[in-house]
Amino acid sequence: MKIVFAGTPSFAAVALDALHGAGHEIAFVLTQPDRPAGRGRQPLASAVKRCASDLGLTLLQPRSLKDPDVATKLGAVRAEAMVVAAYGLLVPKEVLTLPRRGCINIHASLLPRWRGAAPIQRALLAGDAETGISIMQMDTGLDTGPVLLQRTIPIRADDTAQSLHDRLATLGAQLIVRTLERPLVARAQDESRATYASKIDKQEARLDWNEPAQSIERKVRAFNPVPGAATSYEGAALKIWRAALADNVAAAAGTIVRVDKQAVTVACGGGGAINLLEVQRSGGKRVPVAAFLAGNPLSAGGRLGV
Repeated sequence: MKIVFAGTPSFAAVALDALHGAGHEIAFVLTQPDRPAGRGRQPLASAVKRCASDLGLTLLQPRSLKDPDVATKLGAVRAEAMVVAAYGLLVPKEVLTLPRRGCINIHASLLPRWRGAAPIQRALLAGDAETGISIMQMDTGLDTGPVLLQRTIPIRADDTAQSLHDRLATLGAQLIVRTLERPLVARAQDESRATYASKIDKQEARLDWNEPAQSIERKVRAFNPVPGAATSYEGAALKIWRAALADNVAAAAGTIVRVDKQAVTVACGGGGAINLLEVQRSGGKRVPVAAFLAGNPLSAGGRLGV
């Protein structure tokens, strides 16, 4: 099948590679313009751009799909469908209707739950037991179109945003290939069950030790690898990359109640506690607690986040 593909991050690159491997004719690939990244703020190619280059595919990087030239190119190739995965740019109505089968989106949630920009992180923060992939026929709303295909996976107790992302990317690639194999009957979403996955704000990653231990532990997993759950110790920034629930303690929230080579135990709100297992000081590397303590002593009775 002749298709156009639109996507930007690694989640989308997995799908692009699968579609190419399945033998689909990819007329061209759309991805966002290179963005400054890193300390040097040098332009960085997206994962989809790198994948398209490796596969020898024609690439376009418009700043907006409202550019008339984009619609002209889409109309000229007469693609049967346009596959969209985490593209990050608005797809206007005039583009949605150009391919014969319209635009088909790979979304990382069980729609209508978690429409929007950060479905993986929001599912983890909410403590959802499961999530999945929805292949959706796009319309002019935000992830509101009818669902063509949907599959569920469990969320594991130790899943981070990265591990869940990787499993969903693989599933999404499998399902989009299956979707294009044959026509499917789309079913409308139940609007009464819709929830919104707003974009992650960096301030959300700052830990409030007055929250319950379960909430803090979920934040550690949801914000790994970006932006990283953040706190401080004696005025210095500290990121928490891995943690586990601990037994209840009788101490003020944020108090370090126990320090050993395996973990640093910190009191949370409501009498709960978590064990810090992997941390990072400002300017340092992510390391297990034992390695961190060798050069950065933490003492029982100290306070985090103050």
